[in-house]
Amino acid sequence: MRRRRHEHDETLTGEHRLGDAGQVLLACLFLAVWGADTFFLHWTTHLNGSIPAVLRIPAGIALLILAYSLSTTGLAVVFGERREKPEVIRRSVFRIVRHPVYLGELLLYLALLLLSLSLAAAGVALLAALFLHVISRYEEKLLLQRFGDEYRAYMRQVPMWLPRLRPAIVKK
Repeated sequence: MRRRRHEHDETLTGEHRLGDAGQVLLACLFLAVWGADTFFLHWTTHLNGSIPAVLRIPAGIALLILAYSLSTTGLAVVFGERREKPEVIRRSVFRIVRHPVYLGELLLYLALLLLSLSLAAAGVALLAALFLHVISRYEEKLLLQRFGDEYRAYMRQVPMWLPRLRPAIVKK
């Protein structure tokens, strides 16, 4: 069996065994449904006339940029930095949300949905969001087992998905 490049890194805690395959499968399904409905079938894109393209396109592009930034920065922090010992990562985008890579993936779906309001693709995006939530909860259980109170404190300070407008008040 072929090992992924980061499986041997002892500073990483782990991920759901179906996480990567599920993400690829759902991304392919989303792109197939979104592409077919947007460019060929037009079965569920009737809302496009309700929201002008002049609003949807800039918002979609902004979300694409944000999605790219969150994902690439998060991946660079996790896999690009050398750590001597395991730690709860609290820097960079991990100060804003606990799952910036998954959030970037969700924002990619949202951006494409804004570009073409395909209700069929929105259904697949909702399924992908549920899947990402389930695997992130699983990964958080692993992190809690490994880091205990340190990760629990991180969970209280940093939101899972949506950044806080104000810093969290830490109770001691």
